[in-house]
Amino acid sequence: MVASRAIGSLRRFTNASRTLRCPGYICRNFTGSTALRTRTHINYGIKGDVAVIRINSPNSKVNTLNKELQSEFIEVMNEIWASDQVRSAVLISSKPGCFIAGADINMLASCKTPQEVTQISQEGQKMFEKLEKSPKPIVAAISGSCLGGGLELAISCQYRLATKDKKTVLGVPEVLLGILPGAGGTQRLPKMVGVPAAFDMMLTGRNIRADRAKRMGLVDQLVEPLGPGLKPPEDRTIEYLEEVAVTFAKGLADKKISLKRNKGLMEKLTSYAMNIPFVRQQVYKKVEEQVQKQTKGLYPAPLKIIDVVKTGLEQGKEAGYLAESQKFGELAMTRESKALIGLYQGQVLCKKNKFGAPQKEVKNLAILGAGLMGAGIAQVSVDKGLKTILKDATLAGLGRGQQQVFKGLNDKVKKKALSSFERDFIFNNLTGQLDYQDFEKADMVIEAVFEDLSLKHKVLKEVEAVIPAHCIFASNTSALPINEIAAVSKRPEKVIGMHYFSPVDKMQLLEIITTEKTSKDTTASAAAVGLKQGKVIIVVKDGPGFYTTRCLAPMMSEVIRILQEGVDPKKLDSLTTGFGFPVGAATLVDEVGVDVAKHVAEDLGKAFGERFGGGSLELLKQMVSKGFLGRKSGKGFYIYQQGVKSKNLNSDMDSILAGLQVPPKSDVSSDEDVQYRLVTRFVNEAAMCLQEGILATPAEGDIGAVFGLGFPPCLGGPFRFVDLFGAQKIVDRLRKYEAAYGKQFTPCQLLIDHANSPNKKFYQ
Repeated sequence: MVASRAIGSLRRFTNASRTLRCPGYICRNFTGSTALRTRTHINYGIKGDVAVIRINSPNSKVNTLNKELQSEFIEVMNEIWASDQVRSAVLISSKPGCFIAGADINMLASCKTPQEVTQISQEGQKMFEKLEKSPKPIVAAISGSCLGGGLELAISCQYRLATKDKKTVLGVPEVLLGILPGAGGTQRLPKMVGVPAAFDMMLTGRNIRADRAKRMGLVDQLVEPLGPGLKPPEDRTIEYLEEVAVTFAKGLADKKISLKRNKGLMEKLTSYAMNIPFVRQQVYKKVEEQVQKQTKGLYPAPLKIIDVVKTGLEQGKEAGYLAESQKFGELAMTRESKALIGLYQGQVLCKKNKFGAPQKEVKNLAILGAGLMGAGIAQVSVDKGLKTILKDATLAGLGRGQQQVFKGLNDKVKKKALSSFERDFIFNNLTGQLDYQDFEKADMVIEAVFEDLSLKHKVLKEVEAVIPAHCIFASNTSALPINEIAAVSKRPEKVIGMHYFSPVDKMQLLEIITTEKTSKDTTASAAAVGLKQGKVIIVVKDGPGFYTTRCLAPMMSEVIRILQEGVDPKKLDSLTTGFGFPVGAATLVDEVGVDVAKHVAEDLGKAFGERFGGGSLELLKQMVSKGFLGRKSGKGFYIYQQGVKSKNLNSDMDSILAGLQVPPKSDVSSDEDVQYRLVTRFVNEAAMCLQEGILATPAEGDIGAVFGLGFPPCLGGPFRFVDLFGAQKIVDRLRKYEAAYGKQFTPCQLLIDHANSPNKKFYQ
C-alpha cells in the first residue's frame, strides 16, 4: 500500500579524502556537504563499475517515498551520473520483505490546495523521467512489496529483477485511497503491459505476484529465493538478488543483454488492436461502463484514471503527464479521498497492539463449537500456525466444522495461494474432538456456541474446571454483555469478548470487548491473537450490543419500518447500495439471519427502550414462524438457490408485509430521506457510543463501522462522515425526522456540541 513510515539506517562516512575498501566494493564517503554527511535513507557502494544503491529508511519496517528519501535519491543519482567510475547501477532495498511500499501519504495530508498536490506529482514525474532517460542502465532489484510510487520508480528503471516468493508483490493501489498513480504510472504502465492490463491494475489496485508480473512484462527476470544458511533466508536472498542484479547491470552496460522483450502472440495481437482508434474507443467505453456499474458514480478516482490514460494515448506524452498531475491534485482534495485515506490510517492504527506484549504468548488455542463461526475462527488460527483444538457436542457438527476448515484451505490451493503440501501441513494444526482432553494445555479458549446465556454459563464453568490458571476465556457473542457471561466465572479478569464477523476468513474486523474486571494482560493477549489471525482490531467497552451490533440495530429497525411503509425490498436495496453500502439493507437482514436479527432486536429493545424502536418486531416474528430465516433457510425477503447468483423476491412475504403495512409520511419518504433515515440513525448511535465511552476513539468507530458492518467506505465511517458532511447538516436531518417519528431520531449531545461549534472535529 501507499505509505507507512520509513525504515532502517545508513552509514555516515567521515573521512573526506579517502575511500574505504571492502571486499568487492568501493564504499563512498560523503563529505562534500552537510546534506551528504547526514544521509539517512540511502547509501551506495561500488562493485567494479556498478553502483549498488541501497534504500533503508530509518525507524520503520517499510521504505516509503517521502521528501527526505526523494532528496537523497536525487543527490545519489547525480553523483552516479557524474562519476566516471560507474557505468551502471542497481537499486535495491536493505529491508527484507519491502522494496518500496509507496509514497508517504502524510505528504498529501499536509497539502491544503490541489496545486500543492499537483506540484508533488510533477516533482515525482521529473525525477522518474530523468531516471527513465538515464545514460547509465539502472536495474531495479525487487524483493518484497513494490507498490504505488515504488512501482512507478521501478518501471522508470531500464531493467527489473524480482524474487519469486509470496512476499514479492507489485501494484498501484492508489485507487483504494481515492487518488491515481501520480508519478508517471498512468503513462508508463499502458506502454509496458498493454492498455487492458494497465486498466486492470490501476482500477482494482490489486497486487500482482512476481511470476505473473514476469508474464505481463512488468518484470524482466525472476530470481529464486534462497533457504536458510548461516544467515536467515531473507538476508541471504537479498544478498543473492544483489549479486544477480550486479551481473545484469554489467551485462546491460556491456550491451551483452538486450532491453528488448519478446512478446507473446496474444500480446502482439492486443498491441496491434490497440493501435486502431475505433478499438481504443470501444475499450474506453466498455471500461467506463464497468466502472459506473461497480462504483455507482460514488468514487471519482476510477473515471479520472481512465481519462488520464486516454489523454496520454490520444494526445501524447506531455498532455498525459500534465493531465495526470492535475487530476492527482484534484482527487487528493475530494471528500472521497480524504475518507479513504482516513480509513487507511485507521487500519494502520488498528493493526497495532496498543496494550503491549502479553506476559505469555498464546500458542495453543481451543475453540468451543464447530459451527460456521467456530470453524471460521479455527481456519484463520491454524492458517497462522496456532495449534488449535476444535470441540463440538456432536460428531456430525464436528465433521461439518472440520470439513469447512479444510474447504477454506483447499480454496486457497485452487487459487494457487497455497500448495497441497502447505494445506495439509496447516490442517495438521487442527485437532477435532468431543471432550475436554488437552484443554489443560490451552492458552486461550474461544467459545462460539449458540447465543444463549445459560449455555454460555454452562460451558464457561466446564472449561474453568480443566484449563490452566493463565488461560483466557473469550466469548464470540455478538450482543450478550460480557459481564453477564463472566458473572459465573471464578476469574473474571481472564474473561473477554472476541466478536468475529461472518464469514470469518473474509471479514477483516475483530471487535474485542472488555469489562471493568478484564485485566490489561488479557486484553493484550486477545489483541495479539487477533493480529496474528490477520485481523484489524478495535477494542470497546462492554455494554448491550457493544459497538457494532448497537449501531446496526437501530438502522435495521428503520429498515423494517421503511418496508412496512411500502418500499419494495429491491428498491430499498438499490437505495442503500446507491448510497455506498456494499450490501442492500433487505439483503443484509437475509445475510445476518432473520432469527438473529429478531433476537438482537428483542434484547437491545429491552436495554434501550423506545429509542431503538421503529419497525414492528412482529414482521420478524412472522418471518421466523414461517421459516423465512434468510439465506441459510433458502428464503427470507428473497429466494436463494444454491449455485444461482441472481435472486427473486419471496412472493410469500407479500401477505406478511400487507398485514403490517403503515402509511408513509410524505414529507420524510423521498428516496433521499429513506437513505438519510438509515444513515443518520447509524451515525447518531455511533456518536452516542463515543459519548458514553464504549468507544475509545473515533478512528476505531470508523474502522468498526466500515470493516464490520459495511458502512460506505467512500464516506470514511460515521465520524469522518460527520466531519466531511457537517455536524449541523446531520443534526438538521435528525431534527426533521424527530418531528415525524419522535425519540428514535433525537440527536445525541455530542453531535449537538459539534453542530454548535463548527471548528470542532472528530479528526483535527
